[in-house]
Amino acid sequence: MKDRSQGFDLARLLEERGAERYELHTRHLNHQLPRMLHTLGFDKVYERAEGAYFWDADGNEYLDMLAGFGVMGLGRHHPVVRRALHDVLDASTADLTRFDCQPLPGLLAEKLLAHSPHLDRVFFGNSGTEAVETALKFARYATGKPRILYCDHAFHGLTTGSLSVNGEKGFRDGFAPLLPDTAIALGDLDALRRELKRGDVAGLVVEPIQGKGVHTSPPGFLREAQELLHRHKAVLIVDEVQTGLGRTGDFYAYQHEEGGEPDLLCVAKALSGGYVPVGATLGKDWIFKRVYSSMDRVLVHSASFGSNAQAMAAGLAVLAVMEEEETVANARRTGDLLRERLAALVGRYELLHEVRGRGLMIGIEFGRPSSLRLRSRWAMLQAARKGLFAQMVVVPLLQKHRILTQVSGDHLEVIKLIPPLVIGEPEVDRFVTAFTAVMDDAHSGGGLMWDFGRTLVKQAVANR
Repeated sequence: MKDRSQGFDLARLLEERGAERYELHTRHLNHQLPRMLHTLGFDKVYERAEGAYFWDADGNEYLDMLAGFGVMGLGRHHPVVRRALHDVLDASTADLTRFDCQPLPGLLAEKLLAHSPHLDRVFFGNSGTEAVETALKFARYATGKPRILYCDHAFHGLTTGSLSVNGEKGFRDGFAPLLPDTAIALGDLDALRRELKRGDVAGLVVEPIQGKGVHTSPPGFLREAQELLHRHKAVLIVDEVQTGLGRTGDFYAYQHEEGGEPDLLCVAKALSGGYVPVGATLGKDWIFKRVYSSMDRVLVHSASFGSNAQAMAAGLAVLAVMEEEETVANARRTGDLLRERLAALVGRYELLHEVRGRGLMIGIEFGRPSSLRLRSRWAMLQAARKGLFAQMVVVPLLQKHRILTQVSGDHLEVIKLIPPLVIGEPEVDRFVTAFTAVMDDAHSGGGLMWDFGRTLVKQAVANR
């Protein structure tokens, strides 16, 4: 076959215009993103990445404790996943004909279901928010009821359906009307009982560990919630888009306790190793059979790129690597070490309030200090905008120590650590050493950190 792409040279294009990256984004995409990155000093030029590390244009090495918001579970450019993608492209499969049944989706579904043996079928989409949208649709159709319950501070995606069960007001403002919904507090079984008595609830969607703030559901909540839901002919939807695939030290976060098995389970992010957009909704047989109840309804819910060969091959490779390299066990072991070493610092620093989480999903929360000197500075930040102190910690971690982290949510004084699951003790040592240095600087009451805090205060006040 004649190669018709000779006029396109990607390497040359990037070489010629790669330096325009921030200008192009400002001009053609979200103009506020480059502005925000410049304000924080995050406007780096990363040129290469491997495993848990980046390298910038000057050859400086950065430790990634963010994993692309959890997408890079195996780190960047894992050779096994990379090879699988090359192999599937070279195979020239008859992909996405839509009128056949290719083997790769079935094989990946089989592998995923082996980790949740009480579930029976899988729908493949292209993202976490699509996985949640699928679960919402399936729950409403299968139960014949309209209303979905969710938890305060939950994050399930930003498309209209998933936004309807988003517990953060800032994401929802201006996008109404949304689906009929009701929020309850995470763990509030009495509120769940009250809502279920109304008879119109299709299901409850819940993260076993909330990404915003890194709050773990109380012990026994999922089990008791499932029992209540089933009693009222409603379903339990567990969103494991961020917590699944080993992140918390078990394959799925709901598996840390007996019971509480979901009727519908959402996964995405790390399933393709960060290479290809992918999402999956796992569910019970009776739910799928009600949705796809006849041949006339065979396409009643589908996705144009769902089950594509690249995503399926990447998913199979990721699961094979996780088994071969014992990724889940490493996440548990390394996460326990990191959490214990950080928790040991709580009594040492008055601004450090709590360290929590499971596996390699860890939240570091800051709080009001006891000493008058630091208390006045803390009050200044809180008056301008809650969450500024956490941002003050994230910035020097990157600028001085070349470690990429994130604030866990808007107006939250919490840093969330969700590094690639392949990190080990050397990365734990590096992070704890850097974090200790930043805390020392913050508690000294002076220096560049508080100078930057004043800059953030001015910015916050200007944006009001």
